[in-house]
Amino acid sequence: MKFGVFDHVDRGSSSLAELYESRLKLAEIYDRSGFYAYHVAEHHATPLGMACVPGVLLSAIAQRTKRLRFGPLVYILTLSHPLRILEEICMLDQMSGGRLELRRRARVSPYEVGYFGVDPQTSSRIYTEAYQIILQGLQSREINFEGEVFRLKNVPVAMECLQKPHPPIWYGLSHPNAVPWAAQNNINIVCNGPAASVRAITDRYRQEWQQAQGSSGASLPMMGIGRHVVVGETSKEAFELGQRAFAVWYKSLMHLWRVHDNPLKNYPIPEDFAAAVDAGIAIVGTPEQVCDRLKREIEISGVNYVLTRFAFGDLSHEESVDSLRAVHRQGDARIRDRAGLRLKRPGSSGAAVLRRPRVRPPASRRAESAQKPPCRRCRPTGSGRRVCRRNAPFPSAAPPAEPRRHPRPDCGSWCSRCE
Repeated sequence: MKFGVFDHVDRGSSSLAELYESRLKLAEIYDRSGFYAYHVAEHHATPLGMACVPGVLLSAIAQRTKRLRFGPLVYILTLSHPLRILEEICMLDQMSGGRLELRRRARVSPYEVGYFGVDPQTSSRIYTEAYQIILQGLQSREINFEGEVFRLKNVPVAMECLQKPHPPIWYGLSHPNAVPWAAQNNINIVCNGPAASVRAITDRYRQEWQQAQGSSGASLPMMGIGRHVVVGETSKEAFELGQRAFAVWYKSLMHLWRVHDNPLKNYPIPEDFAAAVDAGIAIVGTPEQVCDRLKREIEISGVNYVLTRFAFGDLSHEESVDSLRAVHRQGDARIRDRAGLRLKRPGSSGAAVLRRPRVRPPASRRAESAQKPPCRRCRPTGSGRRVCRRNAPFPSAAPPAEPRRHPRPDCGSWCSRCE
């Protein structure tokens, strides 16, 4: 089971500069907290998405993080030439050390592409051909393609991805009938909506994947589900906080559709926040309640990946961080209880790091060690214990050939030089 983050980067009450800086700081926390990936949406001409050029934000995240994977969810391929998108994908994968994730989706807002002069009726065909060109370019040094929209002949591909044959690909699903293609091609999937309806998709995916890929020895791709998460000291506080932010986010979600007097129907996420909470789409409460509800959603839906949303609507940076860290602490506590681990939390970074408890040496070894002379980095104390001088230099008369670790198991400070 893995956890990731999905982010519309929707407009709240802060300035754009503050919004971008907040998202970059959150990405650093996601990285330290062990999240698998950060997925960002691309939208245009709407307050729903301020990451209009996902590659710009993702390149900054590549520099701010070390392990966190990331990617667009999705690229709107109808708005750019596929060769330019291909080169951007290669650059991001190389700059991040092979941490890029990609998502394919043919359906996009007709109003967003319409503002760019793209006919919504032909956008699906443009998308399909662009996807085929990009996939060919990621796996070969030359592109030859003949389609209705694009015609490319002997186009050299100078760029390449670090991940071979290409970065992991994601596909959004809303119905079990669309599962076979994704399962047969080893594509990761992500779903929205109630857990019970998602279960039909994940069951079908496992069945189709087992038939197509089960004998290949490959690992089961990820099947994800998206959930808004808000944590408070009390369930009432969390509900009120989530209700306020959810209303702002949903207004942005429906903005263009309502401007054109064509509201979305049958959308899997209800507008009423209480209904979203009842359906498990929004998960709010105390840390214990949120973790319990997440576990229940995972069991019902059958997913192996959860895309959390800690930042949405008009939630401030501090409110998003509080929810994230509360869930992380609660999850760490449960892991610690099961594995017999203790939690060490460095004060400067705020990151939670699990450390195994120190095992005190046997009495016989302690007595034997006490009879030996102290090393150059230790001094005896009144209690008979030795304390390591972490920053004390070695005597100049006999400098060591290389840095050495403390050989004494009974050192009183257990600093990083002595472990």
